[in-house]
Amino acid sequence: MNPSSVHLEQSVVLPMVEMRQAFQSSACYHSHSHDEFSFGVIDAGVADYRNLSRRHRIIKGDTVTINPGDLHSCNPHIGQWSYRMLFVDTPWIAQLQDELFSGIGMDYLAFAADYSRNPQSYNDFSQLFNALINDNNPLEAESLLVNYLATRFAAPSAEKVDQYGLNRIKQLIGDDLHTNHSLSHLAHECGLSRYHLVRCFKQIYGITPHAYQLDERIKRAKQLLKRGELIANVAQQLGFSDQSHLQRNFKKRLAITPKQYQAFFIAP
Repeated sequence: MNPSSVHLEQSVVLPMVEMRQAFQSSACYHSHSHDEFSFGVIDAGVADYRNLSRRHRIIKGDTVTINPGDLHSCNPHIGQWSYRMLFVDTPWIAQLQDELFSGIGMDYLAFAADYSRNPQSYNDFSQLFNALINDNNPLEAESLLVNYLATRFAAPSAEKVDQYGLNRIKQLIGDDLHTNHSLSHLAHECGLSRYHLVRCFKQIYGITPHAYQLDERIKRAKQLLKRGELIANVAQQLGFSDQSHLQRNFKKRLAITPKQYQAFFIAP
């Protein structure tokens, strides 16, 4: 395989995740296994996928899941193929499963299927992968990862909504906008599992904790910009990774840049 056709990267925002991308690869792999949970999507081409004794023909848009220790191989059927994969540390997933299922009585639960041909699964993976690559906010990335994995093992367990605890999280985020809270920290603060925090918060407030944090940051940014604060200072004060991170999210919500917005209120 041409070395330029493959890229491996350890996630900065979630260090327990390793990312792999292959572009128009013709490489073939002998059967092997991983210590981590691995899952990914086929972006182009057709491949022959073997998982233990099971054989599948997978195509563009399919999602592949592989459990730790499972002997497998995945090779292009004809010509070249492109794919993206994530490798997540097994102890981290075991801890997540313990939160989701209140003690599973084993090391970990396995993925329910070898692969999926569900377009939504492909889209969900792409959103997660892009967050790991392009964003520096651990709350968004971990929320997407937890949500993605929670539906791959079993149906979520019922859990009573603690509106007082959720309101506390909402206030914590609002009072401390410059801090990039981790999902684990917020979950600990309200006594919910990470998955149920995201699910219940959205159920009550209509958005995820990360989306709420971004919305509050943008509202606060508008106030600071009206006062004439430098855009770079606003980004730093509100916990954005840099000025472009602020600009990207600001424009998504207001359809204008921070500079354009400020110009309406501050004379040049």
